[in-house]
Amino acid sequence: MAEIKPFRALRYTAEAGNIAELTCPPYDIISEEQRRAYLNENPYNVVRLELPKGDNPYAEAGENLQSWLKRGILHRDADPGFYIYEEEFEAGGQKKKIKGFICLVKLEEFSKGIILPHEETLSKAKEDRFNLMKATGCNFSQVYSLYMDEANVTGDRLDALSSGRPRCEFSDGKVTHRMWLVNDREVIKAICGDFKNRKLYIADGHHRYETALNYRNWRREQGTADGSEDYIMMMLVNMEHDGLVVFPTHRLVRGLKGFSAGRVLNECRNEFNVTPEKNIAEIEPVLSRLYHQGKKAFAFYGGGSSWALLVLKDMGIMEKVLPEKSAAYRGLDVTILHSLILEKYLGIDKKNMADQVNLSYTRSFREAIESVQNGDSQCAFILNPTRVTEIRDVASAGEKMPQKSTYFYPKLITGLVMNQLSD
Repeated sequence: MAEIKPFRALRYTAEAGNIAELTCPPYDIISEEQRRAYLNENPYNVVRLELPKGDNPYAEAGENLQSWLKRGILHRDADPGFYIYEEEFEAGGQKKKIKGFICLVKLEEFSKGIILPHEETLSKAKEDRFNLMKATGCNFSQVYSLYMDEANVTGDRLDALSSGRPRCEFSDGKVTHRMWLVNDREVIKAICGDFKNRKLYIADGHHRYETALNYRNWRREQGTADGSEDYIMMMLVNMEHDGLVVFPTHRLVRGLKGFSAGRVLNECRNEFNVTPEKNIAEIEPVLSRLYHQGKKAFAFYGGGSSWALLVLKDMGIMEKVLPEKSAAYRGLDVTILHSLILEKYLGIDKKNMADQVNLSYTRSFREAIESVQNGDSQCAFILNPTRVTEIRDVASAGEKMPQKSTYFYPKLITGLVMNQLSD
């Protein structure tokens, strides 16, 4: 099954400055304004490598990496190890912690069923990451993956190993990040052994994983393979961890000719119980209550002070609509919304969704409501989050969820540890 191993991480030295000023969120959620702010605070921020800009961005990223190595801004650890990583944060008014460890994982084709994706990817994003890997030969950020460990064998090991003072601790204002280094060979061997019968489920970082596969194959074709390209840096977390948080990603509809909110709601009555509601502030509490009851429900907002609650009448309709799909896939809220409303009544097909012609996404409830109120969107569909067990079941069935089905929170920090593929 999954093959993991320790590695000599590339890390910032004291010469670079305060680690809190050197790290950043994942590249795909950073605006240009945020990017400039990170570099203004510290010119060595990893965003210069992970999200390069300019006329020749990839080549510049490669040149900056080599320059920083020569000048001692970055240095590779002497011994291979695992890097225990913990994030402490607030979600839903509660304080939470999520802990896992960063290691190297052997790349496997999805068809082998060892490492499983759960979400579709965009080709443009993969091309960007591929060009960056070719220019730098480095993983600057981790793929976030989950594993099943009901007895928490590995989790207990990690807790014992991280009981002391962390090697590194800092806050980015919302999340406190902590890291411990594990070098003990026997401990590493034991943790590696834990994964001999485990599969990995990619939670976040599908583009990076598929890019790594392409990069590995490219190195082999070029005759430059040395074995380092067979592995990718991952953060591994127990799927049963009580700190796992998945936020919903809401759907915003825009630019449809002849759009009528009333018509859409009338048509939805064929499959849904549609209830007019008056208070927008009640949307999230109402959806949360139905979520815990196991109901398939959405909120439809078309402007003003009112909204409509949509609750699916009968799950059996999904078997008729998507007979070729698994029960896990058919039961996803996003599948129900896409199949029974967006495609059927709004004419937004899968290609339209992928190209975001008439559909956009946000994880912010407030942003979704304001987008309709200010006229940027014609309506918004507010969703409940996807359950972690649903992610597992869809992936185990060999299927992929629609894009933007999940948003794991918090995102892993970039730049704490990096993986330089070749010496």
